[in-house]
Amino acid sequence: MTKQSITQADAEAAVRTLIEWAGDNPDREGLLETPARVARSYRELYEGYEIDPRQYLEKTFEEVGGYNQMVVLKDIRFVSACEHHMLPVVGVAHVGYLPTDRVVGISKLARVVRGFARRLQIQEKMTSEIALAIEEVLRPQGVGVVIEAEHSCMTLRGVNAPGASLTTSHLSGVMRDDPRTREEFLRLTRK
Repeated sequence: MTKQSITQADAEAAVRTLIEWAGDNPDREGLLETPARVARSYRELYEGYEIDPRQYLEKTFEEVGGYNQMVVLKDIRFVSACEHHMLPVVGVAHVGYLPTDRVVGISKLARVVRGFARRLQIQEKMTSEIALAIEEVLRPQGVGVVIEAEHSCMTLRGVNAPGASLTTSHLSGVMRDDPRTREEFLRLTRK
């Protein structure tokens, strides 16, 4: 069965089944519209499958007035979902690159993060996907991505470790190989 063959009614029926499985009655007043709401919210939460986040990086600016220093966008809030439990992963991404001859609008960096976040995901993969997209499209001298996130699959269930967060990073080019550039990026992304 492909995504195209799964209808809104199919998704709602699945939610009704989960409500019953949890022990409640999907026909009671408070739950009557829940299957439709959940299906709509999943459509929004997983909209990252509908786009290629790399496309946001295609429009660049070459008139940068000689600017050749690091570009860093910090604290990009995102919501993702753990691919193992389908529970929320909430965090921030810090994205930086050292341009060669062009830059991208800063909102595009946030859109790339959102595009990859809105999928079933593990944080390590998401970190690498964001960095590789920037590297492949912009061809900068280096890229750095640091992600800090709280995973509900750990904080709400299982080990029950509220407040624990995971930090992942992906550095390439001069951001990885030049100690001074790496330290500058990491210093700029610290709280």
